[in-house]
Amino acid sequence: MSSPEVLALIPARGGSKGIPRKNILQVARRPLIAHTIVRALRSQLISRVVVSTDDPEIADVARAEGAEVPFLRPAEYAEDLSPDIDVLRHALRFLRDEEGYLPDLVVHLRPSGPVRRVELIDEAIARMLADPAAHSLRSVSVPEQTPYKMWRIGEDGYLRPVAKVEGMPEAHSMPRQILPRVWWQNGYVDIVRPATILEADSICGTNVLPFVITEPFWEVDYPETIPVVEAALERLDRGDPVEVEVAERHPH
Repeated sequence: MSSPEVLALIPARGGSKGIPRKNILQVARRPLIAHTIVRALRSQLISRVVVSTDDPEIADVARAEGAEVPFLRPAEYAEDLSPDIDVLRHALRFLRDEEGYLPDLVVHLRPSGPVRRVELIDEAIARMLADPAAHSLRSVSVPEQTPYKMWRIGEDGYLRPVAKVEGMPEAHSMPRQILPRVWWQNGYVDIVRPATILEADSICGTNVLPFVITEPFWEVDYPETIPVVEAALERLDRGDPVEVEVAERHPH
């Protein structure tokens, strides 16, 4: 019996608002995107590592780090507000139409969050492979705030609760401990079946497996986050635990 085809897709557009040229910025002595490529290549279950970019320089860096860049992403799928599904759909259609290649799973790894353990990536893939009814998997963690205590401002200028609890008319004023438990999608690792994207026209489908991450996860969104990410990457590369200040960052 042949092994399942698992494609790691790493999106890396050239534009970036918070940090210009972020994906090839030197972070912990390597281009930022390199950390995600290396961990995908070290996976025991990933078959191919492909970078989707609109930028020739990023493409060159990605190839030098060992990833494939079989195409340059069209500009209309590399804008500030381009949704993930457009990026994944374009990659899958290109690989299917140009190479006759269609994987069993797509592992979506964003380079802006490079602090990942390969073991967790493989564990997430294994869980998805073990559940054929699952349309996708999303990594989640305990959020710092609950949406049941959040508000939006209505068109009439008055506050309206973002989320409600059946049988609890004023959930926003109840102790957090008795409110329903919620999870934040953190972007550590997302996995989806190609049919969910190409046939159901969805990025996740309806049967979404939770993959709970209990360790910190940092993203390089602003310059001030870089030293923290570099320190975490150094701990990871040494084999040291990265579970620091988890309780403070993600309180129950």
